[in-house]
Amino acid sequence: MRKSQTGWWFIAPATLHLLVFAFVPVAYAAYVSLFRWDILRDERTFVGLDQYQRLMADQAFWGSMGQTFKYALMAVPGGLVAALLVALAVSQPLKGMAWFRTLFYIPAVSSGVAIAMLWIYVYLPERGLINTMLMGLGQPSIDFLNESGWALPALAFMSVWVGLGPRMIIYVAGLMSLPVTVYEAASLDGASGWQKFWRMTMPLLAPTHLFVLVTSTIGAFQTFTPVYMMTNGRPMGSTNLVGYHIYVTAWENFNVSAASAQSFVLLFLLGLVSLAQFRMMRRRLEGYDAS
Repeated sequence: MRKSQTGWWFIAPATLHLLVFAFVPVAYAAYVSLFRWDILRDERTFVGLDQYQRLMADQAFWGSMGQTFKYALMAVPGGLVAALLVALAVSQPLKGMAWFRTLFYIPAVSSGVAIAMLWIYVYLPERGLINTMLMGLGQPSIDFLNESGWALPALAFMSVWVGLGPRMIIYVAGLMSLPVTVYEAASLDGASGWQKFWRMTMPLLAPTHLFVLVTSTIGAFQTFTPVYMMTNGRPMGSTNLVGYHIYVTAWENFNVSAASAQSFVLLFLLGLVSLAQFRMMRRRLEGYDAS
């Protein structure tokens, strides 16, 4: 402890920040979920696990969870593929590539509200950017945000664009860390570019794939701002993602204790999904090693 005392002082601010702004609020939310709390009258009644029992039969909550799974299945794979392709392009040793990386990263540091407002105009019927191009090609206009069949894919497509920068940077770092000697040996053995990519680059990037997959899935399940700004869960509940549903439960229906219980159920399900992703990646790596 004496030898590492300086190190402990260096991590003390970050540890204090996590304690105050992460661990304490999570612990308090767990405490609140055990009560029936009328926040308007500030009346609390201890009910134990009753909130969780009620939640098991809450069709609205599980419906929003189902929509969130659909959203994640559309947004996460598309985001990974797009980020990997862009990372392969901007990781080339060409002049000016740093500017392209910066350009792709700009949406990640922009205001979520401003981005949502921008995409509202992109999706506008008839006058929006996409519909202007469609009508120019002789196709009918589509009201993306007000048609149940298009609203959720529209939000997923937007999330691919917004999350492209951070995922791209992670893939670029992974690509730059790959050993050059392995590729030189493969070239001497006559491996084609596709063989080197599929047989070498993809397996060697497995830790990067896993990190991006897990963090992207968590981010998809936490989506709130686009839904709040663009659809409010409409049309017909097709974009009522679980993050927005929890917000409505807490701050529109003023049922903070039920919203806290919903948050912990979401946390538990995210843990299961992340564990399944870890095991899936481990099995794929074992199969690759065996071959």
